[in-house]
Amino acid sequence: MLQGHGDDAYRYKRPIIADFSTNVWYGGEPAGLKQHIVDRWPVLNRYPEVVAESLARKIGRHHHLPASQVLITNGTTESIYLIAQAYGTSKTTITIPAFSEYEDACRMYNHQLAFLRQVNIHSGLRTPEGLFFICNPNNPTGHVFDGLHELVKANPQTLFVIDEAFIEFTINVPSLLNLIHTCDNIIILRSMTKAFAIPGLRLGYIMAAASVIEQLMRYKMPWSVNALAIEAGHFIFDHYTTSQLPLAQLFSDKEQLTGQLQQLSFTIGHSHTHFFLAKMPVGTAPLLKTYLVDEHGILIRDASNFRGLTNQHIRLATLSNEKNQLIIEAIKKWIQQCS
Repeated sequence: MLQGHGDDAYRYKRPIIADFSTNVWYGGEPAGLKQHIVDRWPVLNRYPEVVAESLARKIGRHHHLPASQVLITNGTTESIYLIAQAYGTSKTTITIPAFSEYEDACRMYNHQLAFLRQVNIHSGLRTPEGLFFICNPNNPTGHVFDGLHELVKANPQTLFVIDEAFIEFTINVPSLLNLIHTCDNIIILRSMTKAFAIPGLRLGYIMAAASVIEQLMRYKMPWSVNALAIEAGHFIFDHYTTSQLPLAQLFSDKEQLTGQLQQLSFTIGHSHTHFFLAKMPVGTAPLLKTYLVDEHGILIRDASNFRGLTNQHIRLATLSNEKNQLIIEAIKKWIQQCS
């Protein structure tokens, strides 16, 4: 799906003053990263490392893994398409609602697709052979799945692709990373664009058994990760402990925002992250999105194109309290117009 994602402000003539459509941390990149990239600008005069080998080694050390179990990618989207290509024509199950690129990538490489609603995922589930995509915490719902450790261990015939792109936006939600040491049927996807606010650089990585990484490397194009993205990755992991999100404040602001929306008769889905689904009491998501952009310079994610959702669903990410109040006041005016 080339269009229909969040953060599509470039498509509108009016300046956007509050972007609730993207799940990227609104506070910007870690302190010092911009200057670091400027200082490292001369790396653009040379080709980057073919597969960002030095960054793979650094991330491996951070996660206590050998570099042979880490693959650096041009964002999580490249990770998804690379896996779909490497396991082309596989029987594949996708948990829904979900990020559309799982389905799009698998269709591109002729997978036989099945879909399973997130409420039906549990530790006792018996899964078929092939791939199984699970986003944990899930996009767009923010749902966290219980029992995934047991699910992976109990189904060695299934290769689980666990997308942990938003794990940094959770509190006390365990990663499945430790399973890589004992299980060869799990692939962990991580994003460096969301929590560190560098989506324009495109940077992510895959962690899996060495045999799985070797399979993916057969299809990996050279130089897919540019030199500045590699430099950003080095900076982030060199300053990892001082670049963490202020989650307590973020979640406090989210609770205030969702409470105000509920007072306006929105139905709010439970979420373990800073973003959440909201079902509108009146109107449709496409119309509300257009109204907010045109009249208020506010951008939301129309979630109606997620498989399993309706045209009354929107996804919002928590911003600063000041901007959160902007959307509350704008939605009040929308509801008045609709009544």
